[in-house]
Parts: sequence; C-alpha cells; structure tokens
Amino acid sequence: MKNRHRTLAITGGTGFVGRHLIDTALAQGHLVRALTRAPRPPRAGVHWIYGSMEKPLALSQLVAGADAVIHVAGVINAPDREGFALGNVEGTLAVVDATRAAGIRRFVHVSSLAAREPRMSDYGWSKARAEIIVAASALDWTIVRPPAVFGPGDREMLELFRAATRGIVPLPPGGRLSVIAAQDLVRLLLAVLPDDDESHAAIFEPDDGRPAGWSHGEFAQAIGHAVGRRVRPQPVPGWVMKAGAKLDALLRGPNAKLTADRVRYFLHDDWVSNAEFRPPAHLWRAQLPTIDGLAIAADSYREEGLLR
Repeated sequence: MKNRHRTLAITGGTGFVGRHLIDTALAQGHLVRALTRAPRPPRAGVHWIYGSMEKPLALSQLVAGADAVIHVAGVINAPDREGFALGNVEGTLAVVDATRAAGIRRFVHVSSLAAREPRMSDYGWSKARAEIIVAASALDWTIVRPPAVFGPGDREMLELFRAATRGIVPLPPGGRLSVIAAQDLVRLLLAVLPDDDESHAAIFEPDDGRPAGWSHGEFAQAIGHAVGRRVRPQPVPGWVMKAGAKLDALLRGPNAKLTADRVRYFLHDDWVSNAEFRPPAHLWRAQLPTIDGLAIAADSYREEGLLR
C-alpha cells in the first residue's frame, strides 16, 4: 500500500500549489484527474475534467475511479464572508459529498494556519468551518495546515520580491511566521496518502524546519539574499495598513488585494507552525532550505519577466 501508484482526484490543480502537486504526483508515478475551467493542452498522466466545484456533474466526473482525493482548491481573498463561505465552506462540502458518493475513503484536505484563529478573520473562519466538515465526514481524512507558501508560480509573495529589489520591504509591525516551499508541501500531501494510523484523522502543521519560525524582518532579509540585494525591513504600523485597506477598497472595489480581512490576518503576531502538529520525521521532513527555495522562486520570476 505505501508504494502503490494511485489515481488521484485533485481540486485546485491549475493553481500555484496544485500545479506543483500535479508535477510531483506524476514524477512519483501517480495518475491525475484534475478540474479546469479552461481548455488545457493534453498531458501524459493527466485527465482534465472541464468544470468547477460549483458543478456537481464535474465533481462526480473528477472523483470517478480515483483512489484518493486531494482537496487543494480554496479562496484566499474575497470582499466579504460570503465569498469565503462559497469557496471554502460550500466548496469543501461539495467535494466531500462527491467523494463519499463515489465510495472513496482517502481524503487529504489543504487547510491553513488561519483555521486556528477563526474569530480573527473571515478567511480563518471559513477554513475552520471547512475543517469541521472534513472531520465530520466519516472519511479517512488528513488535514494539512500550511504556513506561508512560496515557490515558482506564486503571486502572493511576488510583491515582496519586487520590493526587495528596491531595497526596502514593507512588513507588519511585529510577530513571527513559519514558511514552507511549495515543493516540500506537495511532498507531504503525497506522503500522507497511505491510510495508516499516523495520518488517519490527523492534523499536520508543516514548516521549513526552522525552530520558532522567522521574524518578518528575518524573512525580508532572506528574500533580499535571494534577489541579491541588501534590504532594509520597513515595519508598517497597523493603522497605516488599515488605512491602506480602505484606500484599496475605494480604488479596486471587490478586486482589492489588501482587504480589512487580510490586514487582521497580517497583524496577528503568531503564525508559527505548532511543533505538536509536526508530521512524524520518518513520514516527511522539509528537504529544500528556505534560502535555496527563495532563490529558485526569484529565478523563476525573472524567467517569467516579473522580476528584474
């Protein structure tokens, strides 16, 4: 069972983490079924299912014949709670229902550290609600709560890399965070597939292996190293971030990137993975040092023309 190649149904396969997951799954010999909203070029080992999580028929086609489901898809930014509820709560419920209807037992759910603080943000609330749905599903589930994820293809940290090339990186005023390379995260999602006692009904909080995580300033310096520039971390007061969210809402409306919800998330002082929920070392451990992973990400941005 541990080394058996599987057919995997993956949601979010066209997103940042999902693309890394498909690449690694194929490299390990698995077959992949993945949702897509737009036509995709044929790829050996991948069966693209046209549709979305809002379409029950597409979900039933996605999971048909699969050995396990890895639910990566989710909403990380929305203008209100309803947007998070639609993508993260109702979306998860729909995937769980399709999994159960297909008679599939193994279910791996990608959550977030934000689920630990459901009262802090609408995003955290929605991820916590999704965890409740998964835990009550009677499936053989594993929940993985990644910290901040970086790597080739990511757009959430791109502005930090761009700021680092200018020598000044704006940051939250305090606190610490854990991070993880996408390449290591997807290895964990595949490592927990075997249905054994260690991963069944387990919640894991992985990280890059750095004890106590990073201060925001330390992480900014690491990004500076990746782009070859000495940087000066610039803490931004909370009231300035809140004002910026209001301005972004005025300028971009529902498309705002810096929302009040995200500001509440950024201002929390502890986004460090809990060592008590660390995956067992013999099952998985981070392999890509963050310094090296950030350099790989920077190189990929340059190749895409997104970074000087």
